[in-house]
Amino acid sequence: MDVEIELSREDAEAAAARRSTLRADCASCVGLCCVGLAFGRSAEFAYDKAAGDPCVNLQQDYRCGIHPQLRERGFSGCTTFDCLGAGQRVTRTTFDGATWRGAPAEDREHLFATFQVVRPLHELLWYLDDALSRPQAAALAGDLRAAWEATEALALQSSDDVMRTDVGAQREGVRVLLRQVSELVRSDARPARTSPAARRARPGADLAGARLAGADLRGADLRGAQLMGADLQRADLRGADLIGADLRGADLSGADLSTALYLAPFQAAAARGSASTLLPAALSRPGHWHRP
Repeated sequence: MDVEIELSREDAEAAAARRSTLRADCASCVGLCCVGLAFGRSAEFAYDKAAGDPCVNLQQDYRCGIHPQLRERGFSGCTTFDCLGAGQRVTRTTFDGATWRGAPAEDREHLFATFQVVRPLHELLWYLDDALSRPQAAALAGDLRAAWEATEALALQSSDDVMRTDVGAQREGVRVLLRQVSELVRSDARPARTSPAARRARPGADLAGARLAGADLRGADLRGAQLMGADLQRADLRGADLIGADLRGADLSGADLSTALYLAPFQAAAARGSASTLLPAALSRPGHWHRP
């Protein structure tokens, strides 16, 4: 069963502050993702771009000149990327508002490299925030808060210290906690009788193109599962662990992911959905999702 409790005012304010940190604010960034990251000509990008070269669509004010038409103009990959707030943190906090424009090559490279370390740290923060929001994990709240604080402290270091950060080691420590929370949440959500579809759901499962419309996948462990192009229309994914699952092109129309675990914005944006798809409260509905 799903557990619902009302957060205390203090907890609600803390959750709001955490989520504000993890919400991308392009107006407070200098287009780091549009310059520092490379992409290749493909179905997701219209041309080849090397890391460090500004995207041809980036304007002087660091905004995208074709943002409303990204998908139509061949840049769907841009609509699925989310820095989870790392861009503004590196721009405004780490580099105190400095820009790459006109900067020496070494400084530019340092700025972009710092962003590429802080971005995965913010992804860990996203998962920890999700775990902290789960009433089933109340007994682990102290450890989760400590992990959040330690991870955020790494992201707040000077750029030189950020570059020396062992993100892999931090990820491994956080992973243990996230797994414990997953066990608690999935156990609470799992139905008494396992459905045939749920028996196929396991970590890393190859379910690309699978027909899972209407499937009962409550409490399923789909960590790292391959779900590209899967038909998940009206599927019940409450309490399912989706960390690292590849949802590119998956059809989530009418699916219930309201309490799905560790679903990140870039996963939802890579999938297809509808106005009737239920998402976790921390997630906004991707703008390109069709309406019924």
